[in-house]
Amino acid sequence: MKPLFKILKEQIESIYLIQRLATFHIRIENRNNVLGFAWEILNPGIQMAMYWFVFGLGLRGNEPIDGVPFVFWMLAGISMWFFMNQGILDGTKSIHQKFNLVAKMNFPLSTLPSYIITSKLYGHLFLLSLLMIVFWLNGYLPSIYYIQLIYFIGISYLFTFAVTLLTSTLAVVVRDIQMVVQSTLRIMFFMSPILWQTERLPDVIQPFMMLNPFYYLANGYRASLLYNEWYITEQWEMTLYNLGLIFFLLLVGSAAHFKFRNRFSDFI
Repeated sequence: MKPLFKILKEQIESIYLIQRLATFHIRIENRNNVLGFAWEILNPGIQMAMYWFVFGLGLRGNEPIDGVPFVFWMLAGISMWFFMNQGILDGTKSIHQKFNLVAKMNFPLSTLPSYIITSKLYGHLFLLSLLMIVFWLNGYLPSIYYIQLIYFIGISYLFTFAVTLLTSTLAVVVRDIQMVVQSTLRIMFFMSPILWQTERLPDVIQPFMMLNPFYYLANGYRASLLYNEWYITEQWEMTLYNLGLIFFLLLVGSAAHFKFRNRFSDFI
């Protein structure tokens, strides 16, 4: 528990630094693009259109799901994916890529994945705001269930940080971790109800599908934006499971981080 408390202390004490680095990172990433920050929206927008064309129009004939048009059902569930996928991939590389820049400074290394994730969070919040407007224009008006979004956005961030705290450490020791993470994320994406209904699978498989955190998050976003359901309490078993999983990953990640932190320079 002591490493975890140290990690949390570093994050709290470095909140301002994380925010400054996140905004700077966004500017650096888009400095050579004519459209700049707009690509943070255009890139996922193009992918959403492709997924809708293939999975919605092509495979389903654009049939609604539980009374909701497929395109809205997909948009609500996939919105968090672009944030978490890019946050985990870039966060995993963060320590290995940035270590030499901060090696001689009194710099908390655990904030390297944090500011990368935070930079992706800003794009996610902007994209989510645009999706809300689209939903409003099509009759899915704001409701009290939007309160859940604060929770699900926070859980998405915590899960991404918990994973990258571990993977960014391991990626310094074993370079192949980046490829393992990328492949694992791809599997988890297609094994979650982001583009298709896992309920169509045999009942014996359903409990295993629910172990995927993206299952909980995708349905949580939909419950908040479209279905007006208190998903947190109605699926309290899954809520407890996912909170427990995040806590476990934070424990393991913080322990691994402090175990190897003083040896990062040797591995790099």
